[in-house]
Amino acid sequence: MHTPIETGGIRIEGLRKVYGQGDSAVEALKNVNLAVAPGEVVGLVGPSGSGKSTLLKCLGAIIEPTAGRMTLGHDVIYDNGWQVPDLRALRRDRIGFIFQAPYLIPFLDVTDNVALLPMLAGRPNTESRARALELLTALDVQHRAQAEPSQLSGGEQQRVSIARALANRPPVILADEPTAPLDSERALGVMRILNQMAVQFQAAIIVVTHDEKIIPSFKRIYHIRDGQTVEEAGEGRALS
Repeated sequence: MHTPIETGGIRIEGLRKVYGQGDSAVEALKNVNLAVAPGEVVGLVGPSGSGKSTLLKCLGAIIEPTAGRMTLGHDVIYDNGWQVPDLRALRRDRIGFIFQAPYLIPFLDVTDNVALLPMLAGRPNTESRARALELLTALDVQHRAQAEPSQLSGGEQQRVSIARALANRPPVILADEPTAPLDSERALGVMRILNQMAVQFQAAIIVVTHDEKIIPSFKRIYHIRDGQTVEEAGEGRALS
């Protein structure tokens, strides 16, 4: 199965990552091919040591691949070497990150936690806060806009972290085990939100997970084994 991407999203072709040299070299990624379209949520699953973390770090421009090609949105960002001059700006402006823990800044209120990235990107404070409120409203947590993170429930904190990931309108969002600490109802609720946000904001979302509860919700899944990916159709169960 192959899903073409005409515009936007993310595409990886022949990605390799080798740690070390000579006899001690370890090939963590061997020949990874992956494509996610705007508006799509795709699962990435695999056992410990299969290469999931390495692939996520390459996708997030945290570590440099050894070879291959990565296209983000409309731009080639890696082609046997980085094709962008500022990786920090790339991560800040073009890639949203959602983690297992929300990692909200405790001394900022909810609005400023979401508005911080646009502010750091140079957007006016008023515009950044307006964008934050738009996202908080879309995620039905606008009534907590002035609260501090310590005043939020776990579910509210996760919604705020999703809003923060969307703040700079990134074409790609990487979600690393976002439902691991949640029960079935809340886990499926997070997946429902991610699917809604993917469509609404035309983001390509990759969810790395071990969580068996949410795997039936994906329409497409990439299994990674021994550093290589295999794509399969998921069940795509309704999340109503």
